[in-house]
Amino acid sequence: MTMRIHPQARTTPKIRQEIKDSGLSDRQAAKVFNVTRSTAAKWLKRDDVQDRSHRAHTLHTTLSEAQEAIVLSLRQTLYLPLDDLVYITKQYINADASRSGIARLLKREGMARLEDVIPKAEGETISSKKTFKDYEPGFVHIDIKYLPQMPDETSRRYLFVAIDRATRWVFLHIYHDMSDTSSIDFLRRLKEASPIKIAKILTDNGSQFTDRFTTKDKKPSGRHVFDKVCAGMDIEHRLAPPRHPQTNGMVERFNGRINELLQQTRFDSQAELETTLRNYLQLYNHHIPQRAIGSKTPIQALKLWQQQKPDLFVKRVYEQTGVDN
Repeated sequence: MTMRIHPQARTTPKIRQEIKDSGLSDRQAAKVFNVTRSTAAKWLKRDDVQDRSHRAHTLHTTLSEAQEAIVLSLRQTLYLPLDDLVYITKQYINADASRSGIARLLKREGMARLEDVIPKAEGETISSKKTFKDYEPGFVHIDIKYLPQMPDETSRRYLFVAIDRATRWVFLHIYHDMSDTSSIDFLRRLKEASPIKIAKILTDNGSQFTDRFTTKDKKPSGRHVFDKVCAGMDIEHRLAPPRHPQTNGMVERFNGRINELLQQTRFDSQAELETTLRNYLQLYNHHIPQRAIGSKTPIQALKLWQQQKPDLFVKRVYEQTGVDN
């Protein structure tokens, strides 16, 4: 077995063993073996002759173990740069947290570089990443997520989620089913809440959105009630290709964040669940910078677009936009 010796060590394990077995005092051993008195004293007292880690026995950190876990989860799920992660941590987790402390935490856990955190497809390199086509606000992705059943509920509920492709602004609402009626009601709520003039909507091929798989040729007829409501609102309804969920991956990724939030929290009632979802939506839209839009928050991106192209908007961007009570 190969022994690792500290690169600046003045002694070898063999010499250290001789010091231990010499029976000399630290002063005598230092003179005989040509080392300092402190070095001689160290090896006379040691039970072994191997180098030990110089890492502190006790790590003094501002964040508790639970808070560190939350910070690491934010890094893994949202891919936040260090400065953005520091901002979120100081605002919502621990006001006394420091940039250097969080940087040490990330380094200790192997997350110091975002490249080490963001998963890559097999054979993908940083230089081979494909850029997403630039879109103006108004192209909205919609998806549905199952919610866990709460102790005070008789059946599970469903979270309808919409996200704007250009600004990453999110709107959501909870329903007791995922029927045509719910999808239409969600579309109307979305249109009413959105400051953006919605031009296109992308959904999967669920029966609440399309009749694609009920027709003989497996093509949408355009006569589904959701299609009709879209047409009445002058919105183009697009469908993701069958068996290609990655086409609607933007909202799927957001749903993944919701899923992690739900797994990390214990809820005693549906009211607690709804409050948590509203708070997270507020945090996401207003305070979490998104790398895909230049490290801006969705609300910041909306306001910037409104300044540049006000004709794409139907109303002013307000601070509570996206939270549906």
